[in-house]
Amino acid sequence: MDEDERTPHPLAAVRTARGYNRVEFAEAMHDAARRRGLRSGADKARIRKWEVNGVLPDAVSQTYIAEALGIPEADIDPATWPTWLPRVDRGVIPLGHAHAAPALREALNTMDRRTLLSVLPGSAFVALAGAWAGTEPKALAAVPHRPGAAVGEDIVALLEETSARLNVLATEQRQHIAPLYDAHLTHVTDLIDGRRYSRPLGMRLHKLAASLSQTVAWIRFDRGEYSAASRYWIAGLHAAHIGDDRDMGAALLSDLAYQASWRDDPSTAAGILTKALTRSTHPVASSLLHLRLARAQAALGESRATLRSLSTAERLLGTGNARDVPLWCSWMSVADLAVDSGRCLLDLGDTTQAQTLIADGQALLPESRDKTRGVFLAYRAQGHLSRREPESAAVDALEAFHLAERIGAPRCAQLVRDMVPAFAPYRTAEGVAALLHAVT
Repeated sequence: MDEDERTPHPLAAVRTARGYNRVEFAEAMHDAARRRGLRSGADKARIRKWEVNGVLPDAVSQTYIAEALGIPEADIDPATWPTWLPRVDRGVIPLGHAHAAPALREALNTMDRRTLLSVLPGSAFVALAGAWAGTEPKALAAVPHRPGAAVGEDIVALLEETSARLNVLATEQRQHIAPLYDAHLTHVTDLIDGRRYSRPLGMRLHKLAASLSQTVAWIRFDRGEYSAASRYWIAGLHAAHIGDDRDMGAALLSDLAYQASWRDDPSTAAGILTKALTRSTHPVASSLLHLRLARAQAALGESRATLRSLSTAERLLGTGNARDVPLWCSWMSVADLAVDSGRCLLDLGDTTQAQTLIADGQALLPESRDKTRGVFLAYRAQGHLSRREPESAAVDALEAFHLAERIGAPRCAQLVRDMVPAFAPYRTAEGVAALLHAVT
């Protein structure tokens, strides 16, 4: 074996995750040495000796290794090589009863800055969605007796009540207590892993872990931590699968798809949503998934498919028992339908009807949904730009940017920053200079 070993050395794992082959990595080490006015003797053969033959790099070489990998000098401990290197995650964990706790642990480990997240390909998410859609969850097995007191009904009820209160907090408030969500999910994961509960309580704990994972994922997503968000959504899918909560499973896949669309990967989004829709049950849940599918189809330029999905989303939204709507999609409303429909039409080139729908949805949105309002304002700004109305676009974009900063949603602020090149031809238009000064 040369580049890829069956059990990679930690250096090989980190180097590969950073996108270096051995020749490129040797050159990166040379650059690190040159910045100090020195030289490095690293080459492909020497790096292979470190990774395959277990040869110990000297302390100076370890300094160059760290700099090439972007690791702070304070993290280097030559005496403990290679344990000071960052860990690299293992990718997508397959569905299964034995894998729920490991998936949750892997997500929680993303809190450790020494864990290096590899970029998961879209095909991995689509494959996971297919496995979920095609697999019936097995009943949670009876828990073998373990030493220690069993987890009781009162504990699970308290955890559920606390989680419910945390999950309904607005984005603006979540930013102040983000570590509390992580700690709560860690405790629920510990209980699941401890396996000292009855089967019914085990089901509830898994459903609770799924809900918390979804919330934590959105906190990460709003910060722009996309790889970490993916791990939490995947962990939640594992827990929802064991808890036999099909709509929550569909929700978590839908969130992965939403992120894919946000990151300009509509093909992956459409692939995930097509699988998720096969097993969603509540009409409102299915409506949201069809609406997100329409967004992906519009980005792909599939006009007929987009209009068909929008029609289905509209039809489903007003059906079903309102008292049974899952909490995760209880916010879904005609405002969301209108704005996202407008965003689809914007992608398809129908700017006039798009702006009308976006404005209608904006007017219907409750005041409590500030994060959504910020995204809607950014969409409306994009619509104004497409109609060559820079003054109105600047007003909406600046309001969206300030709102995103206030509520702690960097990815929404980035949505506005991404529009800066489109404002370049209108630098002298009223309000554009103020916008550019604020966001750049």
